[in-house]
Amino acid sequence: WTTDEKIEEFYEIHGRKDDYKELNPGACTYYDGCVYVNLSEIKPMIAMPFHPSNVYTIDELNANLKDILHDVEQKALVSLDGAVEYSLQDKIRDGKLYVEQGIIAGCAGGGFENICAAADIIKGHNIGSDAFTFSVYPASMPIYMELVKNGAVADLMEAGTVVKTAFCGPCFGAGDTPANNAFSIRHTTRNFPNREGSKLQSGQISSVALMDARSIAATAANKGYLTPATAMDVEYKGQKYHFDSNIYANRVFDSHGVADPSVEIQFGPNIKDWPEMSALPENLIVKVVSEIHDPVTTTDELIPSGETSSYRSNPLGLAEFALSRKDPVYVGRAKEVQKAQKAIEAGTCPLDALEELKPVMAVIQKTYPEVGKGNIGVGSTIFAVKPGDGSAREQAASCQKVLGGWANIAIEYATKRYRSNLINWGMLPFLTDADHEHLPFKNGDYIFVPDVRKAVEEKADVIKAYVVGDDLKEIDLRLGDLTDAERQIILDGCLINYYKSTM
Repeated sequence: WTTDEKIEEFYEIHGRKDDYKELNPGACTYYDGCVYVNLSEIKPMIAMPFHPSNVYTIDELNANLKDILHDVEQKALVSLDGAVEYSLQDKIRDGKLYVEQGIIAGCAGGGFENICAAADIIKGHNIGSDAFTFSVYPASMPIYMELVKNGAVADLMEAGTVVKTAFCGPCFGAGDTPANNAFSIRHTTRNFPNREGSKLQSGQISSVALMDARSIAATAANKGYLTPATAMDVEYKGQKYHFDSNIYANRVFDSHGVADPSVEIQFGPNIKDWPEMSALPENLIVKVVSEIHDPVTTTDELIPSGETSSYRSNPLGLAEFALSRKDPVYVGRAKEVQKAQKAIEAGTCPLDALEELKPVMAVIQKTYPEVGKGNIGVGSTIFAVKPGDGSAREQAASCQKVLGGWANIAIEYATKRYRSNLINWGMLPFLTDADHEHLPFKNGDYIFVPDVRKAVEEKADVIKAYVVGDDLKEIDLRLGDLTDAERQIILDGCLINYYKSTM
C-alpha cells in the first residue's frame, strides 16, 4: 500500500498539504500472496439480500432473474427463520427487475465524486411517479455545500430525487425505511435482515441490495428498473471538489487549548453514566443465557441499530434491546443472573439473591471447598457459532457487559473488531473446539471456571472449565492470542478501568 498524488491532492484541498507524507513498502518486502485485479474488467455488481457477500454482476442477475431470485428467497427462509412471508420474484415486470427504492448515503456512498456522477447520469431523465423513490445523503456538510454550488443538487432534484442532510441514517435503519416487502438498492455498507428498519417481530420485512452509486442512479433514470451504469450513455463532467472550511469555522466550537473546566455539562434525562465494572475475579461462574446456532450472528442481531439509536447515551436503556430480534428472552435471563453479581458487589450473599445458584455452589464446593466469598464472580455468557459480523459498533459487546455478561463462547469470531470490543469491555472471548451441534453445554447450564484470573495472567493455552450438573463435567476453553495489554484490560474488568489504573 502506498500513498500517491491523489492522497496528496486530498490533503492540499483541505489545507493540509504539509501534513502529507509518502508511505511505501520497504525495498525488500515479503507477502503471503498476491490478488491481482484488472480494474478495467470489473463490471457493476449487486450484493443481494441478506449479506454483503451474496454477490452477482448486475448483468448476470438480469440474465438469470428467476433462478437467482428463487435462490435468494430460499436462503432468506433460513435467515428469517420462516418468521414472515418473503418474496422477490413478484418484482419481475415484463422480464425486468423493478425495485421500489434507491439510496446513495453516508460514508460509503455519499462522497463528492459519487454524487456528481449520479447527477450526470440522471440529468435529462426523471424517476417517474410510480412507487420508486430516490434519496441522496451527502457524506458531509462541506460536500453538500459544494454540490449545491456546482449545480449537482439542482440536477438531482429536478429529476425527482430527494436530497437530504448529511446523515448515515439509511445504513442502519434510521431513515428511508422501505415499505413492507419493498426492495431497496443502496450504496451503503450492510444489508443484513431488518437493518433497514423493518421489525421482524411485527411481521415486517423488506430487502436491501448493495450497489454502486452510479448504477443506482442509472436505475433511477430508468424509473426503478435495475440497470448497470455501464448501460447508460453519459458524459461525466469530472467536477473538482473545493473544500470551504467556513462551514465548520462558523459553527463548530474548537476547544483545543481553551478548555474551561468550570463549565457545567448539561445532561438530559436520557443521558446516563456507565455503571461501575468489577475486575475479573479469581473464580468465575457463568450461566449460558442464549444459544445461537446460525452460521453467523451479526452485530445487528446482537443489538439492533435504527430503533435503538436514541438510547446510545443510555447504556442500560440500550441494553434492553440486546438480542431482541434473535432471542427476545435473553435480556430477562441475563438480568436474573446479574442479581448474584450485584449482591457480591454490595457485600451480601449471592445465593440469597439468586436461589438457583445454591445447588450450583454446593456441587462446586464438593471439589473446590475454598471457592466462595471474596473470590467468586457470577454472570452470564452467550454461545454463538460465529458472532460479530457487520459494523464495528461496540454496543454489541457493551450491552452484554452492562447486563452482567462475563464472556462469549464461540467456534470462531466473525471479526477482529467484535472480539476486540469484547476484550475492551472486560469480557472473555472464549473459543471451543466442540462441534456446535454436539456442545458439552446447553442454554441454561452453569459453567464454572476456576482460577480464571490466574489463567489469564499466566497466558494459559487451555483453560479448564466445568459444566455444573449433578457433578462437574470438565470442558476445555481457549482464549486465543492476546496481547499483554488485552490481558490486563480483561483483568481490570474493562478498558475504562485499565485507563484509570494507568493515569
